[in-house]
Amino acid sequence: MKVSPVEELFTIFNETAVLLQEELSCTYLEALAETGENIFQQSVLQEELSELTRKRLKKSYESVSLTKFSSEEIRKSFQLAILKGMKENVQAHHQMTPDSIGLLIGYLVAKFMKQSSFRILDPAVGTGNLLTTVLNQQGNKVMDAIGIDIDDLLIKLSYVNANLQEHAVEFFNQDSLSNLFIDPVDVIVSDLPVGFYPDDIRALDYQLKAEEGHSNAHHLFIEQSVKYVKNGGYLFFLVPSNLFESEQAGKLHEYLKEQANIQALLQLPLSLFKNEQSAKSILVLQKKGEQVHAPKEVLLAMLPSLSNAVQMEKILSKIDLWIRENK
Repeated sequence: MKVSPVEELFTIFNETAVLLQEELSCTYLEALAETGENIFQQSVLQEELSELTRKRLKKSYESVSLTKFSSEEIRKSFQLAILKGMKENVQAHHQMTPDSIGLLIGYLVAKFMKQSSFRILDPAVGTGNLLTTVLNQQGNKVMDAIGIDIDDLLIKLSYVNANLQEHAVEFFNQDSLSNLFIDPVDVIVSDLPVGFYPDDIRALDYQLKAEEGHSNAHHLFIEQSVKYVKNGGYLFFLVPSNLFESEQAGKLHEYLKEQANIQALLQLPLSLFKNEQSAKSILVLQKKGEQVHAPKEVLLAMLPSLSNAVQMEKILSKIDLWIRENK
């Protein structure tokens, strides 16, 4: 039976990562980052390997040509390998934005962004799956892309992921809530890290800090993102559906009223999540500025199952109509 391009490339990623994992005595995800770099460079870069492993790897790499795969095929196959690695070594922050959600956010970015070129940032880039999903839907409109993450393994996977898809992305391995040495961008996309931010001293610099105890990390990420987007720029966040119902929600309401216009709040179907408490929504903001006007009404919608083509078509038509009337 003929395998799909995604299955074909995943097999290469997986088999070579397993070889490197055994030889280097490292985790699968660390080995995946190494083999991804090897495939991109078309070379075996690890000097400490046995001659037999080196030959096996070289043979595998020579059998694959990235030019015959689309960016989406490369992204999906690398994503499958990452998901396998995450099952082996699960950590709370090692999560990946589901494809269906990434595609929907990419669709929204394309609809809202009317200019012919723009700069984009993901301040919690993780493995780069959301950012590259969005990039793959924008054609040649993205002038610069930036990804930031505090986790050195995730940022390495993100770097390799972008290289394999031939996306020119600038990556920074740092705490995204510290001072960022970047110019303001036109668009921010992010699957916001949810939970408490442990650095209470740094949190003092934020309006959305908690009066007592730890601050909500996702609130601080929203404030930081608003700071680093241009006036009139757009922000597309994946947020907890109960974002405006938490104990610290009052401050967030006031902050957004002052700094941004809420454009849309799209509740994702519960079927995507383990339970109601973990449900998420897509929040779209526009930073205030001269010539920036609030929409006549905020786009509110509860999305159907993303696999229900008929119902999704109706929702997308509603979104298109709203954009024509409000943008």
